[in-house]
Amino acid sequence: MTKYILTGVDGNLGSQAALDLIKLTDKSNLIFCGYSSENLKKYTEMGIDTRQADFNHIEGLAEKFADGDVLALVSMPFVGEKRQKAHKNVIDAAKAAGVKKIIYTSLVNAGDSTNPSKEKIDHAFTENYIKSSGLDFIFLRNSQYAEAMITNYFTFVKNGGVLMNNQGDGKMAYISRKDCAKAVAYALLADDLHYQVLNINGKDLMTISQFIEIGNKATGNHVTYKEVTDEEDYAIFDKMGVPRTTEGKFQKHSEAPFSSEGMVTFGQAIRENKMSMHTEDFKKLTGSEPISVEYMFEHSEDYQIGDRHSLDE
Repeated sequence: MTKYILTGVDGNLGSQAALDLIKLTDKSNLIFCGYSSENLKKYTEMGIDTRQADFNHIEGLAEKFADGDVLALVSMPFVGEKRQKAHKNVIDAAKAAGVKKIIYTSLVNAGDSTNPSKEKIDHAFTENYIKSSGLDFIFLRNSQYAEAMITNYFTFVKNGGVLMNNQGDGKMAYISRKDCAKAVAYALLADDLHYQVLNINGKDLMTISQFIEIGNKATGNHVTYKEVTDEEDYAIFDKMGVPRTTEGKFQKHSEAPFSSEGMVTFGQAIRENKMSMHTEDFKKLTGSEPISVEYMFEHSEDYQIGDRHSLDE
């Protein structure tokens, strides 16, 4: 019997992937890992094998992955050397524990050295480290979460009706975080897929202006778009109290629970069309169409980015 390990079940993406997995396979096949013991309790009470783990420390980590065959590494919420070290710890511990295959949530175009996204650096590092480990893998290169931009849209509805960012006319196939979670669940169980790189893209490729038009039609608002420079974009986030890096202090209930360095360089990458991947890999993997941006705006109360759930110190 194959045992499947899902990490990050106390986070936004991981918790949704956990719900999907419970529907797709017997609970006896599952091992759930998370940073918070308190947040693992509900899964323990469901009869699922749960294990508290802190990926910042390699000591004893292999024991947390004992008996597992395939592991889904949901990328950590911080950026830079700390994340790279944590990911390396997971890969080393998984290999030591006898895990044969890793599913990793990466980023579109992570392998392109000209992609200016700050987030991309960690994803490229992790992909390369998994490859060098000799383990089997599936890399899920996710497009930008539509929820992030839907929340951003309503932020500007409340603040003058002019959405400002640095994306320009670049295109992105915005995808729901719920679909990214579904892809994790299906990839984890895909025993027939080996050494694969999949682009997990949304239904339609579009500019931010087109995204806003869809939002206006669905909500009756009249938001317009204004392109700003990278430095002006930083200033917008500074005014919102968003930290420049993930080492900074995040406000509770922030409408932008990401670092501005990550978001601004991500916007630059979109502007330069480094993120304009549009494939049917999601449909091939899951058998279903991605949720459309129209649907998400029509049901926007269910498609907000939500709080930053990281408890890591």
